[in-house]
Amino acid sequence: MCGIAGFVNFQQDFLTDTGKWTNILTSMANCLEKRGPDAKGYLIKRKYGFGHRRLSIRDLTNGGQPMTYTQGEFNYSLCYNGEVYNTEELKRDLEWKGYTFKTTCDTEVILLGLIHYGEEFIPKLNGIFSFAFWDDKKQKLLLVRDRVGIKPLFYTIQDGYLIFGSEIKAILQFSGFTPSLDREGLCEIFGLGPARTAGVGVFHNLHDVEPGHYISFRETGAKQIKYWDLVSNEHTDNYEDTVAHVKELVESSIKYQMISDVPVCSFLSGGVDSSVVTALSAQYLKEKTGEKLQTFSFDFSGNDKYFESNDFQPDQDRPWVEKVVKHVGTNHTFLECNNQILADYLYKAVDAKDLPGMADVDASLLYFCQEVAKTHKVTLTGECADEIFGGYPWFHKKEMFESQSFPWSNNLQTRQELLKDELIQDLPLADYVQTRYWNTINKVPVLTSESKEEKRRRELAYLNIKWFMATLLDRMDRTSMYSSLEARVPFADHRIIDYVFNVPWEIKYKDNTVKHLLRKASEGLLPDEILYRRKSPYPKTYNPEYEIILKGRIREIMADSNEPIHNFLDKKKVKQFLTIPSNNVKPWYGQLMAGPQMLAYVLQINYWMKKNNIKLL
Repeated sequence: MCGIAGFVNFQQDFLTDTGKWTNILTSMANCLEKRGPDAKGYLIKRKYGFGHRRLSIRDLTNGGQPMTYTQGEFNYSLCYNGEVYNTEELKRDLEWKGYTFKTTCDTEVILLGLIHYGEEFIPKLNGIFSFAFWDDKKQKLLLVRDRVGIKPLFYTIQDGYLIFGSEIKAILQFSGFTPSLDREGLCEIFGLGPARTAGVGVFHNLHDVEPGHYISFRETGAKQIKYWDLVSNEHTDNYEDTVAHVKELVESSIKYQMISDVPVCSFLSGGVDSSVVTALSAQYLKEKTGEKLQTFSFDFSGNDKYFESNDFQPDQDRPWVEKVVKHVGTNHTFLECNNQILADYLYKAVDAKDLPGMADVDASLLYFCQEVAKTHKVTLTGECADEIFGGYPWFHKKEMFESQSFPWSNNLQTRQELLKDELIQDLPLADYVQTRYWNTINKVPVLTSESKEEKRRRELAYLNIKWFMATLLDRMDRTSMYSSLEARVPFADHRIIDYVFNVPWEIKYKDNTVKHLLRKASEGLLPDEILYRRKSPYPKTYNPEYEIILKGRIREIMADSNEPIHNFLDKKKVKQFLTIPSNNVKPWYGQLMAGPQMLAYVLQINYWMKKNNIKLL
C-alpha cells in the first residue's frame, strides 16, 4: 500500500525547469510518507510528474514506482496505490499474449494490462486501488479508483493543471491551491458530516474520483467515466444454493486477501463479522505455514466500570473475544486507550484525514492502528458486512426503515443544536441534505416485480453501500495508512457485493435473524453462540472523565474569540449544552456519535480550520 501524487499540464513543459517541479513533486509525495515509509520515487516528464511513497507488501525488493514501460516509441507510466488480489490470473493472461515480467508485484501487471487492453482492463481488477496512468500514445492521463472507494484519490483542476493525490494534504502542497470553504463545503460539514458526498472534497474546487469511476484527462478537458455500479437482477438461486454461494465467495475473498510477503494479522471484536474473518484467515494461515494468526482487539480504560448497555451496544466485547481466541487458537493482544490519549488523538485524526471525521471513533482507531503497526504491516478487518448483509437497525426498525432521509443521520435539529441562528437561516442545510438523499434514491436500480417493501430494502442497501460504508472505509484507510498499516476488507469484495445486493430480504433476514445469511453460511466455523451474538458496533468510551476533558477544551476555545469555530457556534447555546447531563445513547450520526461526540466533532472542525488557515468564501 502506498501514497501517490502528481500533476499534468498539456501546455506546460516541466522539463524546462526540472528542479522547481521536482521540489514541488517531492513536497507533495513526502507529506504522504506515513502511507509509504519504505521507499520513494519521482518521475518528471514533459507534460506530467508522478511521485510515489511505498509501503512494501509484495515483492519487497522490486516493484519500485513510478513504473515506466516502453513500447515502440511510446512510454507508459503508472503510479499506483493498492492491492490487486487476482494478480496471478491477470498475469497468466498477459503472459499468454506474449508479455514477460521483471517483478512479481501487481504494479507491473496493471501497467502492462492497461497498455494491452486500455480502459477495458480496469473492470478486470479485483482489489483495492487508486492509480494514475499516463498513456503516451493517446496523450491522456487516467485517474482510477476501485469499485467502492476503499482507496482514496483526490484531484483539482485549475489554470490548466490537473493535480492529484492519495490524500488532500498532497494537493495542499501544490503552489497556487488555496484552502477555502464555500457554502457547499459548509453544508457538507454541518449537514452531512462526517459523511461526504461522493466526488466532493469539501474544500472549494477539490474533488475525489468517485468510487467505481475513472477520470480521463486530455488536452480537451476531463471526463469522468463509470465502469461499475450496483445492478438489480432477479435472484434465481434457492435458499440452500444462496447460502453455499455466499460461503464460497467469503472464503475466496479471504484467501485472496491473505496473499502477502509480510505477516498478516486481524482485528477481532468478538462480533460475527470479525470472528468469521479471523477464523477463516487463521485456518488458511495454519494450512499454509503452520503458524498461528496474530489478532488484536480494542477497548477503553474504565469501560469495565462505566459501560452502559443500550439498543446500539448491548454488551461488551472482551468476553466474546476471549471465546473466539480460545476456539480458533490465535495469539491475541488486548489493546486499551485511555481518556487523555483519546482526546489528544482527535487532532491527529484530523491530520490523518485532512477533514473532521467520526470524532473519537477515528481518534481511537488511529491510536490502535499505530499500536498494531509496531509489529505488522497488514491486517484484515470485518468492515462492510453490516452494509452488505443488512446488519444495521435501520434495515428492520420501522421508524428508521420508513424515514425519508439518511437513516443514520435523520435528526438535523440535533446537528444544529450549537449553531448560530443566522447560520441556520443562511445555510440551506435541510434542502442540501434532502437533495443529496433523493439524488441517491433516484439512482437505485429497482425491479418492476418488487414489492414496495422490497424496493425500500434495496434503497437502504444502496444508500448504505454508497454512503455509510464509504464513510467507514474512508475512516479505515486514513487511520491505518497514517500508521503505515494496510487494512484489508474482505467483505467489500465486489463479487460479494454484487451477489448479496440481489438476495431477497426473506433470505438475508430469515427467522427474523439479523445477517442470517452470513451467519448461516459460516455455521461450523464458530460456535453458534458467537455466530448468533447480537450485533454490537465498534466500541466507544463511556468514561465520564473523557467528557470532562472535552468540555474543558470547548470552554478554552469559546473563551478565545480568535478561534475559527466562533464563525459558526452560538456562545449561549454552547454554554447551555455544557451544563446539561451527557447523552450517550441517542446518536446524531450512526450508532456511536452522541453528546460527547458532538463536542469532539466541534473540536475537530476548529482544529482543521485553524491548521489549514481555511478561508471562508
